[in-house]
Amino acid sequence: MKAQPKYSYHVEPFSVEDRPRRFLEAFSAILEHSNYSSVLDFYIRISTKCSRCTASCQVYEASQDPRDIPCFRTELLLKVYRRYFTLAGQLKARLFDYFNLSDDYIDQMAEEFWRCTACRRCKLSCPMGIDHGMMAHLARWILSEIGMVPKAMVVSTREQLEGKTRNTSAIPAVAMKDSCEFLEEELEEMFPDQKIKFPMDVKGAEYVFFPAVSDFLMEADTLMGNAAMLHSIGASWTIGTQNFDGIDYGLFYSDRMWERIIKAQLAEIKRLDGKIMLIGECGHASRSAREGMQNFIPPDERVPVVNIMELAHAAFTQGKLKLKKGAIKERTTYHDPCNIARTGWIIEQPRVLLRHMCQDFVEMTPTGADNICCGGGGGTVSIDEIHEFRMFIGGKVKAEQIKKTGAHYVVTPCANCKKQIDEVIKAHKLETERTGLHDLMLQAIEFD
Repeated sequence: MKAQPKYSYHVEPFSVEDRPRRFLEAFSAILEHSNYSSVLDFYIRISTKCSRCTASCQVYEASQDPRDIPCFRTELLLKVYRRYFTLAGQLKARLFDYFNLSDDYIDQMAEEFWRCTACRRCKLSCPMGIDHGMMAHLARWILSEIGMVPKAMVVSTREQLEGKTRNTSAIPAVAMKDSCEFLEEELEEMFPDQKIKFPMDVKGAEYVFFPAVSDFLMEADTLMGNAAMLHSIGASWTIGTQNFDGIDYGLFYSDRMWERIIKAQLAEIKRLDGKIMLIGECGHASRSAREGMQNFIPPDERVPVVNIMELAHAAFTQGKLKLKKGAIKERTTYHDPCNIARTGWIIEQPRVLLRHMCQDFVEMTPTGADNICCGGGGGTVSIDEIHEFRMFIGGKVKAEQIKKTGAHYVVTPCANCKKQIDEVIKAHKLETERTGLHDLMLQAIEFD
């Protein structure tokens, strides 16, 4: 059966097998309802084959496999665009025995684009500024529209959007409340003179708090540090019981899911009459909220997005947050989550706090905007089927980097990075302990 894509360009009818046809229809629809076409038109007119990106790709450095060269992977999708969505490609196909999309080619894309951690470090070394991470995202989005997406992504996103709990870890609100009540008791034992609480459903609070929901299961010290810091500076904040998950996996594979999730989070802020969206220690939750607010929400409906490390840094520099100098004696280093560091958004803020709290703070090399990804970025950390790949190809360079510092603590302020680095430490037998920034702050905080 022949089908005519609904794209604004003239595209010839194609007669191919069902899955390639569906792929092209999905690609066509995405191009029609987004602004990706202008970027693709630019990319097909410049060189995407110089391979300078190999020098900055940790996956290729570890695998030495040509298919892990970022520009090779980008060309897989550009070839489809060039063939089916440009007049030159259509004419070439009519005159010559030119490329036709096949099942095997789609399988190749599905494999290659999920080997990328989407850390976007390669963009820094590309002489033409090609964003290979964005191309991986676009390819994954098209594949997801024809049902080719890792199961972990589908299950988590479906629960967040349509499930009873409305969060990626399927934690009922009552269980979240029980966890917070237990943490309040722990905080009372640590600071008997303080009444540190986890406020719930407070109308009109300035900050509505969205940590990565996994923190409620596995990061007790991070959450207690968050609450202690917010209590110390007298912040007006709350957790919404109808939506308390900062994770947005749409960032990794689908703008359509990304938009639905950020709108659901914003609806919770509006329900509570909150003023600011406060994200916990999570790089991808922070970026998905910040960029999602800009990309999908009309200007008059947006609210500011603040990462909790930004708030802590501002309070510290203003003298509101008191931290004991040199409270942490062990050697400590800091891992920059790609989603908040690559653009230079959050780099120095946590370091100001760590240099004050830690007697022996050391840097990894490279660091900051040029950091090495944890090896599980772009959502790959959720795919248990590629665990060996994540440990010994994706995470190999990061393991070496951590080892060279000789640090006891590696501060890792992102839910996905925490999971990945925990597993990297175990797989590579590193004598290092992964922690969060607010975990250490809990040991250094002082109350007036």
